Amino acid sequence: MSKRDYYEVLGVDRSASAEEIKKAYRKIAFENHPDRNPDDKEAEARFKEAAEAYDVLRDSEKRAHYDRFGHSDFGNNFGGFTNEDIFSQFGDIFENLFGFGGGARSQNRPTVGDDLRYNLKITFRQAAKGDDVRLTIPRTATCPDCKGSGAAEGSKKETCSQCNGVGQVFVQQGPFRFASTCPKCQGKGTIISKPCPRCKGDGQVQEKRELTVHVPAGVYDGARLRLRGEGEAGRNGGPNGDLYVVIHIEADQVFDRDGQNLIYSTKIPFTKASLGAKIKVPTLDEEIEFEVPKGTQSGAIYQVKGKGLPYPGEKRAGDLLIEVIVETPTKLTAEQTELMQALDNLFDKQDQKLSSKIKKKIKDILN
Repeated sequence: MSKRDYYEVLGVDRSASAEEIKKAYRKIAFENHPDRNPDDKEAEARFKEAAEAYDVLRDSEKRAHYDRFGHSDFGNNFGGFTNEDIFSQFGDIFENLFGFGGGARSQNRPTVGDDLRYNLKITFRQAAKGDDVRLTIPRTATCPDCKGSGAAEGSKKETCSQCNGVGQVFVQQGPFRFASTCPKCQGKGTIISKPCPRCKGDGQVQEKRELTVHVPAGVYDGARLRLRGEGEAGRNGGPNGDLYVVIHIEADQVFDRDGQNLIYSTKIPFTKASLGAKIKVPTLDEEIEFEVPKGTQSGAIYQVKGKGLPYPGEKRAGDLLIEVIVETPTKLTAEQTELMQALDNLFDKQDQKLSSKIKKKIKDILN
């Protein structure tokens, strides 16, 4: 009996991607799995047929050869597979579908420790200038007594007698063998008869890690500083996770911030705004003298180059923006009121002279 086309078996186009092929196979394997269809010979045949097709099409070299020559070179390649071979061949798929297949290999492989997050609140000046901050981080660490093995000194892990170190036990159902996690060792493949007194056999202990984090000058609010290897301990020789320090900056009483620019708001009387004046302005270092131009309007912003926040890791810095607010006096003495009235009269006379000049120009043009 001739074999069906492998693409037809999986129900995919010949141009299907590797992910599409895998997805199609997973669906067929799930629907026709022997555990879901006991004593169903047709489901068993479809299950094996799909596994044979997937074994060829998942491999780029095999697939290219099949696309060129068809079944001629693959007719006998799958015949030697037992049902247990199918599970071992595609263990990653069956582990995801039915919860088995990894066994002690997955339980005992090195795993990376979890990452940690620490929220660090700093002052505006610490953010502006940079600082080294001392932290105390609670975390898990590899047990120093047993070096992570979980076994007491002078002893070691023993191979589980129930699964012989496999981490799985097998149950025979007709022609198929099904695996499940070993109940004695919980899939680890080993038993600790004498647990380490310090970690109680876990291989890890809680500790408080003292370390220093460098806050770069000019850091922004919400920035994350990554400290490699300062997270939770890994298992089975795996590396530690990382520590992420998230920066939160307190508001400053003197400056506002716009990116790397500093904003300083100052109030001056309208007389100085009119006549111009020299004022003292703070910076991140010493005070500077700034000259307010004559005729400055309220809300005017003046720029001082390079007096803002530094860009982290760079030699340049933002600017200092000086916002000038012109104050209008609300309480005047009798003398001040008299002077203001006199000034107002002068402005009125000036406006009248300007008006007369404009009228004369218009008359001359018309004549």
